[in-house]
Amino acid sequence: MKFISIVMGSKSDYDVMKSCADTLESFGVDYELIISSAHRSPERTKYYIEEAEKKGAQVFIAAAGMAAHLAGVLASKTIKPIIGVPMSASALSGIDALLSTVQMPAGMPVATVAIGKAGAINSAYLAIQILALSNPDLHARLQEDRKAKAKKVESDSLLIETIL
Repeated sequence: MKFISIVMGSKSDYDVMKSCADTLESFGVDYELIISSAHRSPERTKYYIEEAEKKGAQVFIAAAGMAAHLAGVLASKTIKPIIGVPMSASALSGIDALLSTVQMPAGMPVATVAIGKAGAINSAYLAIQILALSNPDLHARLQEDRKAKAKKVESDSLLIETIL
């Protein structure tokens, strides 16, 4: 079974990352969601990556705040695509997590999305786009989603013009 793995560094990340899971569900994409910290449970994290790959994980989404090395740890243990979601968990409002997620050394790529909920949703879309490269049905659903979003924007624009 092919699926997306969502790994959160802390239980406190769940409220934001639920929007990632909800987006995957809306496209009928299977996922697994776990909590495993790169710092507090490094052996668990390493073991999970190995097991997830054996079970069919195609893409890993890593959500973490502060030092945010979770995505980097995943990148060091697999050649599957990694998408990092910086979380706002410190006095720096997620800027620290963004910088530590995006500043990976050459040869250890981590696709990095926006901080917080927008990033959580975009991480799901990016993972879906990766899967859609070899899944025509998923590709078609993404195209329909894009068309629906465009229609909504057009409809909203007409509404504003009518009011003015």
